Amino acid sequence: MKRIYLGLLLMSASTFQSQKFPDMKAPVAEKQEHIREIHGDKVNDPYYWMIDYFKKGKDSTKVVNYLKAENTYWEGMMKDTEPFREKLFQEMKARIKEKDESVPVFKKGYYYYSRTETGKQYFKYCRKKGSLTAPEEILLDVDKMAEGHPYYAASGFSISPDNTKMIFGVDNISRRQYSLFLKDLTTGNIIDLGIKNTGGSAEWANDNKTIFYTENNPVTLLSEKIKKHILGTDPGKDATVYEEKDKTNYISVYKSKNEKFLLIYSGATTSSETRYLDADNPNGTFRVFQPRMKNVLYTVTPLEDKFLIKTNKDALNFKIVETPIDKTGVENWKDFIPHRNDVLMESVSVFKNFLVFGERQNGLSQLVVYDRKTGKKEFLKFDEPVYTVYSSGNPEYNTDNFRFGYTSMITPNSQYEQDLKTGKRILLKQQEVLGGYNKENYITERLFATAKDGTQIPVSIVYKKGFKKDGNHPLLLYAYGSYGSSTDATFNSNRLSLLDRGFAMAIAHIRGGQEMGRQWYEDGKMMKKKNTFTDFIDAGEYLVKEKYTSPKHLYAQGGSAGGLLMGAVINMSPNLWNGVISQVPFVDVVNTMLDTSIPLTTNEYDEWGNPNNKEAYFYMKSYSPYENIEKKSYPNLLVTTGLHDSQVQYFEPAKWVAKLRDMKTDKNVLLLKTDMEYGHGGASGRFDYLKDVALVYAFMFKLEGITK
Repeated sequence: MKRIYLGLLLMSASTFQSQKFPDMKAPVAEKQEHIREIHGDKVNDPYYWMIDYFKKGKDSTKVVNYLKAENTYWEGMMKDTEPFREKLFQEMKARIKEKDESVPVFKKGYYYYSRTETGKQYFKYCRKKGSLTAPEEILLDVDKMAEGHPYYAASGFSISPDNTKMIFGVDNISRRQYSLFLKDLTTGNIIDLGIKNTGGSAEWANDNKTIFYTENNPVTLLSEKIKKHILGTDPGKDATVYEEKDKTNYISVYKSKNEKFLLIYSGATTSSETRYLDADNPNGTFRVFQPRMKNVLYTVTPLEDKFLIKTNKDALNFKIVETPIDKTGVENWKDFIPHRNDVLMESVSVFKNFLVFGERQNGLSQLVVYDRKTGKKEFLKFDEPVYTVYSSGNPEYNTDNFRFGYTSMITPNSQYEQDLKTGKRILLKQQEVLGGYNKENYITERLFATAKDGTQIPVSIVYKKGFKKDGNHPLLLYAYGSYGSSTDATFNSNRLSLLDRGFAMAIAHIRGGQEMGRQWYEDGKMMKKKNTFTDFIDAGEYLVKEKYTSPKHLYAQGGSAGGLLMGAVINMSPNLWNGVISQVPFVDVVNTMLDTSIPLTTNEYDEWGNPNNKEAYFYMKSYSPYENIEKKSYPNLLVTTGLHDSQVQYFEPAKWVAKLRDMKTDKNVLLLKTDMEYGHGGASGRFDYLKDVALVYAFMFKLEGITK
């Protein structure tokens, strides 16, 4: 591993930083012996006791008191930034058009949209019948519904086929466990259906009285059953139409766009299975489309006369195959869009006369229009070097108008509509950035960093004109790099508060994502996971080499699995970063993956490995951030978590910070902020989350000596 810009340069940075923070005594966590022994390996985990709140709930006051002590510490250390943070909050909030409205989407005779009001944190979900000049019908006033709740999320707005009823889910704890409600759109009455622990949505059968929903395990949060509920009946007697026995699979239920079928999807990282049922016959039995096959993923899209299937069977980058309506087995599958080595097939949007494929080539997203009558294909073209384009807002099947979103690091989120017959394209709406934003004042580039094994790692970067590449300017490098999730270059108005103060911001498209195709993901998971971390380090070193920044001005940020990335890179290359922001970080990989009572554990064996396997155990242990803390210097760190986090439990970052405090030899600052009311996604309101962004920015600005 390279060790660059060590010694005097790093020492001077630490000395300078220590003068900026008050001399407060950090909390010291108690140690209790807890021995983990597996595969002949014995490890003492002195902070294991921090799991008690998760296991015992409110009875564990010691855990809560420790988290509160850490909160008191970070608040004291950042006390002098309070006025600046408030300024940043107001600055970012002022760019948001408070009174706004989404582009109306037409479905079955109604235009649906949401709108926000000045000073309100949430939104109103509305519709108009037949015409945009028709009277407005407020379906849900989420602003009013959220009153009195520190956290409130409403989701899964599902309208009955006859347009008279709506099902929606509510989570007011932030554990992603939703209760289902019914609103009668003729009377306005809202009824609690008594259905809890769901995924947050339901699908209607065509009889307007039967719904299907996903039921989650209340402890592990795993999606385990698909249930059927008939309105007006006792939910305690709801029939289970499917139960998933494989604890590595997620399940869901959805309705085809042409409304002919209800489909149940069961999938893990490497294989999947679909069941289907005629939506006109809700009391029928779901049939298996094709039994799950080892290392084969597939998703099903019904058309009038056949099924389209996106699959990776004999196709690393996925392809589209077709099969007759009455012959769904794999032996009947025929290529429709063949596999290509250089193109990742990601999605298909279906219309009566056209198909639109979402693809990815050379790291960039693209849309391809396919005429179902002629077979002609056309690529939608765009000019910027780095951008993101995606299908958006197309619920109507019988239309030739296709809507898509477009954005880049300098172009605000834009929604277009294209006539698929004529090719005529119109801009329906572009995100309005208040305060006079001009994209011509900013520059975006696409760079390639060379990894240690010779792989070219794409890097998207943005900065304000006038930014000098002399190594003296701050740069924030972000990445995620897991689950095959691609981190695309998009616009964020909050980022202007960084760019306008001299920062550059970059995204490293590292392995573990899927930006460069499916192999990009395969090369950054399981026993190749370390590629994710070394790619990020190599991207940082490249930006230093090219004088975009230097180690005393380089910052890194990642959240969740991206927080694992942050923990790994500060162990592997601690001297490359001046400051690191690790948000809701997955940093205790081995212990979490050994505990099947923790949400998501069994679902993720195909991502990280099962540590009950000796080889997987020792590989995980070799990179898990918590396991690899050493007595050495670490960069300045801001770590955030939520007490009710459903994805990465609070005790992972808490244990990690406690061990770092005990082991690190530097005087750099280490802060842990625990939100005692929220979970994985932070605050639910559209403005409250900006306070967390302001804290992250103020942390970096404080290290840079930027005070206004």
